[in-house]
This record gives sequence, structure tokens and C-alpha cells, in this order.
Amino acid sequence: MALTSTIYTFDIQLSDMDRGVYETLDVRAAQHPSETAESLVTRVLAYCCEYTEGIGFSKGVSTPDEPAVFVRDLTGRLRTWIDIGAPDAARIHRASKAADRVVIYTHKDPKQLLSQWAGERVHKADAIELLAVDRALLATFVARLERRMAFSLTITERHLYVAVGDDVIDGEVVRHEVVI
Repeated sequence: MALTSTIYTFDIQLSDMDRGVYETLDVRAAQHPSETAESLVTRVLAYCCEYTEGIGFSKGVSTPDEPAVFVRDLTGRLRTWIDIGAPDAARIHRASKAADRVVIYTHKDPKQLLSQWAGERVHKADAIELLAVDRALLATFVARLERRMAFSLTITERHLYVAVGDDVIDGEVVRHEVVI
């Protein structure tokens, strides 16, 4: 018998001071049985950090040729490909040909990821954004993770402040230069 995805519902108060985005979000995210909690939380945080008109989640691992999170314009054209974790170089190569902008939010060691891509062919590699989310922030968030939860997220100068109840969890999102 196949395992099914677990649905998480997040009520999020987003205050992105860097971009001037202030929204109340109702986010439903499906966690595939093979997806780790760190990956799920990174995906939700990436959704918030990139929030704009036309943003959405793909159908997940059942659609390997789509990004984890995407931004489409009103015509349906893929504008931003947002991947999570440690995608391989071939996937990123395809992504940079399919979208105007490619962003990877990783919860893994970015240096290992960059070493995996070393010597590989990646279209417009210098334009790819690799952002590492603070692992301590993720670990603390995962420990508090519930299937239905509310939190507020404040973003200022790439620093995330996540308020869950009376607790505030914070950490940086660090950009790494992609040199292949």
C-alpha cells in the first residue's frame, strides 16, 4: 500500500521589510512521505521569502520537471524557478533554460552542493541564486512543527524572525556565489 502525503496548514503573517511585502497567507503544503521535515519547512519559508503574485507550489515529487515553488506571470509563463535542498546540476541546467530566474533554498551544506556542481554544465550558472537557510532556525522550527500552525515571519536584511506563540526563532539566509 502506497503512503500518502501529509497536509500541513500554515496561517502566516508575513512582513518582508526588504521588499515591502506585508500579507496574511493561508498556506497548505503537502509533505511527500520521502520529504524530510527540514525540506518542508525550507519550502514554506522559501515561499514566504519569494511571495509575489503568481507564486505556487508544484505537485511535488510526482512532477520532477517542475520546480518545488514557482512564480508564473498572468500568461502562465514561468518567471521564477525555486528549488529546495540539493538539486543536481542537470536539473538546474534545465531550470535556467526554462525560467528567467532560478533560486535554490538549501537546508543542506551549500559547500557540498557547490562541489557536486563543480565542472558540470549549467546554463547561466552565474545568475543562479543559492541561498542557505540557517540550520539552527530550521531545527528549532521543525521541533515546533504541527500539522496546523500559525506563525509570523519578519524578514529584514535576509534575517528571518519566526514568531511561534511566545517564542521567536531567528536565523539568516546566506547567499552563496555559484561558480562552476
